[in-house]
This record gives sequence, structure tokens and C-alpha cells, in this order.
Amino acid sequence: MIASMMTIVLLPGMDGTGTLYAPLHAALNGECKLLMLTYPVDQALSYAELEALVQTQLPQDEDYILLGESFSGPIAISIAATQPVRLKALILCATFASNPRPLLAASRYALPYLPTRLAPLSVFSHLLLGRFSSKELRRQLAYALAQVKPSSLKARLRAVLCCDVKEKLKLLKVPVIYLQASRDKLVPASAHADISRQLHDMETYRYDAPHFLLQTKADEVAKDILKFISRIEAHEEKQL
Repeated sequence: MIASMMTIVLLPGMDGTGTLYAPLHAALNGECKLLMLTYPVDQALSYAELEALVQTQLPQDEDYILLGESFSGPIAISIAATQPVRLKALILCATFASNPRPLLAASRYALPYLPTRLAPLSVFSHLLLGRFSSKELRRQLAYALAQVKPSSLKARLRAVLCCDVKEKLKLLKVPVIYLQASRDKLVPASAHADISRQLHDMETYRYDAPHFLLQTKADEVAKDILKFISRIEAHEEKQL
């Protein structure tokens, strides 16, 4: 089997639009398939409801790798914990298994009273891109955020503040790698450490990058992902 036969199912960040992954798609250069799932832009759904939605869109007749970015990490972990037959590996990117900012947990009660617009674009750009920001990336971020209703974003933020799927990590049976951004202002290193303590065999790839790792370091990430896929497929061939 060659790498082009494998499908990566990408679960997007909090915006859920799937519009921010052109750099990764280009960097993969057709060497594997990239299936980008999306979340409703006008519905306030919980993690459980989003997981159920994703389950209906997973490939049924081909092998695949699940990539959970940021907000979608808990969804990817929960699905992998059910041990789908065609799932071959899990990639976690700049994400967490439980609320990455425990001190903010109580703020979930204030979410309904927050302004309709959660924050100006400059704040999001600072948190997600930092010094790696560019005019084009800011334009793409603004476009993605403009598509999603504030009520949907608030529901997803509440989901993050309440989530905890650490126990499900014990149920994972597939290889796992973690893509870590060393300059992440949203997800601290402690979130990676929490997962690593449960998954002793997990490999970690670190990049000099902001939270938007897949957007700013696409070439490096794609290279590592393709090597990972090659190892997975080589192992599968040995099992035949």
C-alpha cells in the first residue's frame, strides 16, 4: 500500500468551517487524501452532539487516520476510544483532553452575558498567530469567524471549559502522535503533559509555531505526517 491510499479525516478548530487548511492541503501535495469535516455555523452544539455528527461522516469503506485540531481534540479522542474498525491512527494537534485552562472553568456561567462579538480580530490574531501573523492569515481568520454565529462559538467555548475525556485515553488502541506548538498562547504545555501521562507510547513532534500550527508550519507538519503514515502502512503490510 502507498501513502496516497490513506485518508486523513481532519476535525477542525473552534470555528468549525474547515476553511483554514489550504496550506496543509497544498503541503501534502496529493500524497494522501485529506477529508475536512465541518461543523454547523448556526447551531449551539455540545461536544457529544458534534461527536455524533462526526460519526455519521467517517469513512466506512476505507482506512483512515483521525486528526483532531485544537477544539476537536476531545472529539477525536472520544471517537478513537470507540475503536472504529477502519481507524488506523490518531493525530492530536495543539489540543487537550480536558479544559486546558482550569482557572477559567467558572467563567462558563458568564458566557450567556458576554457581548455578541466575543473579541476583536486583533485579539484572535494575537492568540492564534502571534508573531507569525500575516495579512493573508488574518484575512482567512476573519473570513472563518464571520461565518459562525456567536452563539455557536459560545457553545463551543463552554464545551471546552467543561470537557474531560482523559479516561477515554486508556481505551485507545491505535498509534498516536501529538503535534505541539512551542509558542501556543491558548493551549499550554500542561495539556500535552496530561495526555502524555496516559499515553506513554505517544510520539510528540514540536514546532516553533503559534496555536495555528497547521497554518504556519504546514510544510514541516505535512512531512512528519507523511512519514508517520508510511510507518503505519508498513506495519499494516507486515500484518498481511
